[in-house]
Amino acid sequence: MIEIMLPLLLVLLASVFQGTFGLGMKYTKPLAWEAWWLIHVTIAMIVFPGIWAVMVVPDLVTVITNSPAQAIQEGALYGFLWGIGGIMFGVCVTYIGVALTMGIVMGLAALMGSLIPLVQIDNFSANPAIPFIIAGMVIMLVAVAIVAKAGINRDKVLAESGQEIAGIATGSAFKKGLSIAIACGILSSLLNVGFSATEAIGSSAEEAGALTRNTALARWVVVLLGAYAMNAGYALFLLFKNNSWSSFSTQNAAKAYKWAIIAGLLWFAALGVYGQGAALMGDIGPVIGWPMLLGLALIISTVIGIYTGEWQGAPGPFKTMVTGIVVLISAICLLGYSNSIEQQPVNTVDIYQPEINADLYNE
Repeated sequence: MIEIMLPLLLVLLASVFQGTFGLGMKYTKPLAWEAWWLIHVTIAMIVFPGIWAVMVVPDLVTVITNSPAQAIQEGALYGFLWGIGGIMFGVCVTYIGVALTMGIVMGLAALMGSLIPLVQIDNFSANPAIPFIIAGMVIMLVAVAIVAKAGINRDKVLAESGQEIAGIATGSAFKKGLSIAIACGILSSLLNVGFSATEAIGSSAEEAGALTRNTALARWVVVLLGAYAMNAGYALFLLFKNNSWSSFSTQNAAKAYKWAIIAGLLWFAALGVYGQGAALMGDIGPVIGWPMLLGLALIISTVIGIYTGEWQGAPGPFKTMVTGIVVLISAICLLGYSNSIEQQPVNTVDIYQPEINADLYNE
C-alpha cells in the first residue's frame, strides 16, 4: 500500500507548492518586471535544482554527461519550447482575460502533457489502467472548462457592478487571443514531455547510486537548462530594450527580492517533489502525475482566491466554480485509482516468486 500512496502524497504536496508560488508575483514592484523575473528564474531553474540534485545524485555531472545524447537534447529542447509557452501566457491575458486563459492553457497542458508520454510507452494499449486514465483525463478537461466558465461569468458580474476587470478583446482580436492561448497550452505541456524524455538520465542516476525518487532531480537539471535559456534570454532582452538595468539597485526593493526568491523556491519545489512522485510510479508516472498536479494546483489556487475575496459579489459563478472543483476532485480520484491498477503486474510476479525459489531449492 505504501508503494501506491507515497507517490500520490508527493504529487499532492507538489500541488500545494504549484498552487501557491504565484503569490510572489504580486510583489514585483519597485523592480522592473524583467529584473524580478531574471532573479526568479535563476533561483527556480538553476540555483535550487542544481543544489538539490548535487545533494541527492552521486557525481551528478558525470551522470548527465554519460547519459544518451538524445535524452539530453530532447529534454533541453522541450524545456526551451515550454519557456516560449510561458511568455505567451501573459500575451493571452491581454486578449481574452485571466479566467479563459487559465482554462484553455491548463486544460491543454494537462491533456497534451499526459497524452504525449502515454503514446510513447511501449505497448501502452495493453496496460489495464489505460481506460481509467483516459476517463480521468476527459473528466478533468470538463472540470477545467467548468471552472473557466465560472471565472468568465464572475468577471462579467463584477464588470456589470462597476468594478474594473482586465479587458477582454472582441472580434478578430479575441480570435487571435484564442489562437495564442491554444498554442500556449500545447507548449506549456512540453515541460512534462521533456521530463518523460529524460528517463534514460534517471536510469543513469539510479545506476550511480541515487534513490529512485531522487533520479527525477537529475532529469530536471537538464530540462530546466533549456527552460532557463529561454526565460533568462527574454528577460535580458527586455533589460537591454527598456534600459532597465538600474532597476536592480532601486531603493526599498528588498521585499521584491525576497518574493522573487521565495516564488522561485516554491516553483521548483513543486516540480522537484512532483518528479519524485512520478519517478516512483514508473513509466506511467508522467501520464498520471501531471494532470493530477495541475488539477490539484488549480483547486488550491481557487481556494486562495476565495480566501482573498476574489469571488465576493458573484454567488452564481461561485456555485459554478464549486461544481467544477467537485468534478475535478472526481477526476483526480480516478487517476489515483489508475495508479493502483498499474501495480498489479508487479504483484503477479511476487506471487510466483516463492514457487521459483522452491524449484531452485529442490534442485
